[in-house]
Amino acid sequence: MKREKLQENFGVTVKKSENFSEWYTQVLKKAELADIRFNVKGFLVHMPWSVKAMKLMYRAFEEELEKSGHQPLMLPSVVPESNFEREKEHAKFKAEVFWITEVGSERKKLEERLALRPTSETAFYQMYSLWVRSWRDLPMKRYQSCQVWRHETKATRPFIRGREFWWIEAHDAFATREEAEAQVKEDAEITERVMHKLFGIPFLFFQRPEHDKFQGAVHTYAADTVMPDGKVLQLPSTHFLGQNFAKAFNVKFVDEDGKEKYVWQTCYGPAIWRIFGAIVAIHGDDRGLILPPEVAPVQAVVIPIFFKGKEREVLKKARAIKQAIVDGGVRAEVDEREEHTPGWKYNYWELKGTPLRIEIGPRDVEKGQVVLVRRDTGNKVNVKDEELLKKIGKFLDDIQSNLIRRADESFKMRISEAKDMRELKSWLKKKGGLVKVNWCGEEGCADLIKSETGGGEIKGTLFGKEEKPSEKCIRCEKKAKQVVYIGKTY
Repeated sequence: MKREKLQENFGVTVKKSENFSEWYTQVLKKAELADIRFNVKGFLVHMPWSVKAMKLMYRAFEEELEKSGHQPLMLPSVVPESNFEREKEHAKFKAEVFWITEVGSERKKLEERLALRPTSETAFYQMYSLWVRSWRDLPMKRYQSCQVWRHETKATRPFIRGREFWWIEAHDAFATREEAEAQVKEDAEITERVMHKLFGIPFLFFQRPEHDKFQGAVHTYAADTVMPDGKVLQLPSTHFLGQNFAKAFNVKFVDEDGKEKYVWQTCYGPAIWRIFGAIVAIHGDDRGLILPPEVAPVQAVVIPIFFKGKEREVLKKARAIKQAIVDGGVRAEVDEREEHTPGWKYNYWELKGTPLRIEIGPRDVEKGQVVLVRRDTGNKVNVKDEELLKKIGKFLDDIQSNLIRRADESFKMRISEAKDMRELKSWLKKKGGLVKVNWCGEEGCADLIKSETGGGEIKGTLFGKEEKPSEKCIRCEKKAKQVVYIGKTY
């Protein structure tokens, strides 16, 4: 009776297409990704499955950053208030930070308030002013994998919007503007190689409009994807900072010509936390998660099917198969739990999103084979033991390609084009996503568009692809200056 009750309440009980919000909440809970019951609002406990996946995600980005010349750092989690004062353009974050004002059991007041870092420009560049002296020190490309804290006032949602989240910050300094601008292109390429090709998350890379750029930046760029509910989610962003922060923090170098100059800077922020939320949302189905092989903590799970009197030989083979798979470079486990039926285990590992399932019963032992099952399609195939490693490698590659293909197709379906406000409102209401329009470039007009569409924000112009406006502005009917994309965001 206990087992029956467990099975009844075990899986996801709503369809993703009918109630995405509830589906997402259930998957986070039932796949054991996060526990939101921590007794500080906006903070959550990350469970082992999500932590293991995010560690793999960190590793993928870190490897790409280090290939491109970045070196890792670990900076303090606190930033003195005076660092913020040095960059007045950064004042925006002062309203969002968590302040440390006293210490010790006697609650002694600090001489200067310390902020839990909301982002790390002011910490990095204070140190860069000490490290950069000559043109020989450049380029200086450093990154840290860390968490940041912001007193987010909007509704929090695990892995989408919170008060503590995990990401990577890369901060770069160059001798010339051209090198810094080339770094923006490199950041976009890293995003494509990792987020799209490894994690299967499609995106468009935009240059944000001037009224929506990072404070202190010359230009802001960001990768936006579309979630199943039609809302736009910002993922990695890059800021071309010019020399603004260099002048605020006195980051100068002596060039080859003997003259002292300010560096040119960029910063790049792969949002690991949010990207994980996008992976859950975009790839998952009505049975739970579907994880791309690159981020799956377990890529293949072996399920022994026990029959009375045959347990020992089945388990022996299951363990041997698992070890052979691990030796072949695939993350694998054997589910040896005796208290659950094979069917329960199938559902459990499907909920977890494990890419491959390997079933082994007494007949499979006799025949020298296993049954291999794909999570993305449910297809089953009998595979001879000696062919298993080769078949697993092919299936993992096929799953990766299939997830990318399905996500890309869905993403393309979410991109529309509107010639007037009526069409814009219709597309945003009907399917959300990103809508391509002509725009005059005026912030006041952007405000009216947002108000009249119930939240449609101008996300920007496509980076690296010039799209010339051919008509009047969609809202004010003045001459259009840009082709931009509009979407409702989290």
